[in-house]
Amino acid sequence: MKMTRAEYKKYAEAHAPASALLGDCVHAFLVGGLICTAGEGIRSLAEALGASTEDAGLVTSMILVAAAVLLTALGHFDDVAKFAGAGTLVPITGFANAVASAAIDSKDEGFVLGLGAKIFTVAGPVLLYGTLAGTVYGLVLWIAGLF
Repeated sequence: MKMTRAEYKKYAEAHAPASALLGDCVHAFLVGGLICTAGEGIRSLAEALGASTEDAGLVTSMILVAAAVLLTALGHFDDVAKFAGAGTLVPITGFANAVASAAIDSKDEGFVLGLGAKIFTVAGPVLLYGTLAGTVYGLVLWIAGLF
């Protein structure tokens, strides 16, 4: 069956599920906000218990990462992500989920060829291009400072 672009577009639009864009945005905003609010609560508690600002931030990151990894290991992170969408990806929890899920998926293949080789399959490009962008940005600032 041959279709023109216009016919295909009309066909695809008729069969595509309706997007609840506003609801998805609200869910992402609320869940992402709750995660960040929990992080601020943890940070404030750590500071109230005597931790320095830097140490409180470290403790907060560690707890949020551990919670995301635990939810991933128990199979609940995906449920939250289906409801919240990008709300779970923006905070540090999304990165933790990406690394943990790759590790869990490849554990049966062994430590070297499974876990070691595949743990950063999702997060690796983020690390690579984030580091590369930071290096380029630093070089540009360094060169600009020479003049």
